[in-house]
Amino acid sequence: MLELENAPAIQGLIFRHFQGASDYASMAAVLTASETADHTERNVSAGDIANAFQHLRNCDPFNDLLIAEVGGRMVGYARGWWENDLTAGQLVHHNGFLVPEWRRKGIGQTMLRWMEKHFSEQVLPGNTGYFQVNVTQFQKGAAIMLQRAGYQPLRCFYLMVRPTLEEIAEFPLPEGLEIRPVNPAHYRALWASVDDASQDEWGYAELTEDDYQDWLTSPHFQPQLWQVAWDIATNQIVGHVLTFIDEGENTQSGRKRGYTEGVGVGRHWRRRGIARALISRSLQAQKAAGMTESALVVDSDSTSNAIRLYESCGFQTVKRDTIYRKQFPAADGPTKAIQRRRNGDRQ
Repeated sequence: MLELENAPAIQGLIFRHFQGASDYASMAAVLTASETADHTERNVSAGDIANAFQHLRNCDPFNDLLIAEVGGRMVGYARGWWENDLTAGQLVHHNGFLVPEWRRKGIGQTMLRWMEKHFSEQVLPGNTGYFQVNVTQFQKGAAIMLQRAGYQPLRCFYLMVRPTLEEIAEFPLPEGLEIRPVNPAHYRALWASVDDASQDEWGYAELTEDDYQDWLTSPHFQPQLWQVAWDIATNQIVGHVLTFIDEGENTQSGRKRGYTEGVGVGRHWRRRGIARALISRSLQAQKAAGMTESALVVDSDSTSNAIRLYESCGFQTVKRDTIYRKQFPAADGPTKAIQRRRNGDRQ
């Protein structure tokens, strides 16, 4: 049990560290209840938590995860991890999940203070950088709490949905390009193409071999649905859409949704209609797989006019997520909130 400063006086409330696999089922229940309350369609199992925790980076859950219990029942938890960001320097991400009946009682605020203190003093002593948190438009209480703690909104991302897969317009690829079925011999070249197409995106981090191996084992790795365009003359990949279907999510929500994600075109091949042509084929592939709608997430400040592109393909904005940041100093220095930067860059 941990003694935390300024914790709320709630009978039976304790805070403790992660104890291993025995916590997975309770964490899954907390996460699912929290996300449901925040209008996020997600049903997480203990197995999902276990799988995610096999791939943690720069996070030791036994030290970097805080659990809240009331009367021996887990009611919330928070986890943090860090990375070196090309534009922000040291970046500490953290998230928190709290069941709805125990919100607005000071538990979330206590977990937030612990997370900041823990990473500032124990994990990253002497460094400067930023704390970063993602907040959905329905997490109004979390947004208020973060702003009171010195966080400021930095950037928004939109969930866009195409509500039907009827009347999909067809767009031709430029002459000299062709679609090829994806086979294992293409995986490395496709991974390099993903990295190349992502380098001018906000928050880009160089992809590693560990990232590649995680990609190969991801449940969203569904090459039979992917649309990959090749330049016939050079035998090079010029663009891709890494379509996937989340069957578990569809079962939970009672819908048939595919995802038009991983949209990318090589920097020297842009503004030739390649992305639109690949998206059209991706939508057709989702329809052929029995889906009735499609979704994607897009950066609201994208420099490539991505929102306009997706709208032209029938997608509509349905939800907004906001990235909040707060500057952290060396362990013994004052904390100051950053100003909004428009051109800067969840278990």
